[in-house]
Amino acid sequence: MGDGVRDGLKFSSLDSPLFDGADATKGELIDYLEAVGERLVRNLRARPLSVVRVRPGQEPFMQKNLPKYTPEWVPRKTMWADSSKREISYALCDDLRTLLWFGNQRAVEYHVTLLLAEELVDYAGGPTHLVLDIDPAPDQPFDQVVGAAELIRQALADDGLAGAVKTSGAKGVHIFVPVRDVNIEDAAAATRAIAVRAERLDPALATTAFIREDRGGKVFLDSTRAGGATVVAAYSPRIRPGATVSFPIAWSDLGQIHPRDFTIRTATKQLGDRDPWAEQMPDPQTLPADLIEHGHTIPVARVQAMHEGKRRARARRDT
Repeated sequence: MGDGVRDGLKFSSLDSPLFDGADATKGELIDYLEAVGERLVRNLRARPLSVVRVRPGQEPFMQKNLPKYTPEWVPRKTMWADSSKREISYALCDDLRTLLWFGNQRAVEYHVTLLLAEELVDYAGGPTHLVLDIDPAPDQPFDQVVGAAELIRQALADDGLAGAVKTSGAKGVHIFVPVRDVNIEDAAAATRAIAVRAERLDPALATTAFIREDRGGKVFLDSTRAGGATVVAAYSPRIRPGATVSFPIAWSDLGQIHPRDFTIRTATKQLGDRDPWAEQMPDPQTLPADLIEHGHTIPVARVQAMHEGKRRARARRDT
């Protein structure tokens, strides 16, 4: 493929391998991003973007702050980051040209916040979605994920809610629940409550235990994607063997697929001209008050795990 020009952008090294184990070239990444185009941009637009890039011979790295050489036409939003105690200039991938520019920078993965950029400036707004991340235990089949996802689906239905499901592009799935008129704290609480209610439906299969050693081979229902956390966007490629893609799945098809079925080489054929993520996403929903109230009684998983880790460390020292 060599080099080339598309959308007024000059592309380089298109024949080079994308990353070890990708079984694809940089050019095939660009082709894929161009093909999914607006369908991927629709999930990125107006949200602070973090990308995972991979350079030849180097380990992948996440990039949040735009580099100095970024063209002026790339949309951006500058915000204070408490974690790094500095201002970060986030890209807003609002159009195909910006997406292709990132592809030429060897940005493979595209992660966005659940809040729009304007809502994140002072955290005064709320998320557009809740997200439940279903993570299988090591060496367990994908069937474990399917069963746990159905628990989440049932827990949602019991509260009159619905969500859409996609592969994470790795080993698990993400369930998105579109919401309205909810602040960050209440959204996080509701996410915790949904996970706990799903766990209670089949505690032999699923767990909300944040500490790995406490999971006992069960599938993990991760309710920590809240606040300013990011999640990989639907249709984003992943830096995984075969260059898999985070792909929308109909609930009725979840038991017949595997995350490795969807790659940058196969996904566009499976999509055709459709946008199943938009088609399958329910309308925004109002969260029941009792769900939010229940969630506020559940400890925040990361905080609870931190305190428990310290307690166990003290116990080991004492013995």
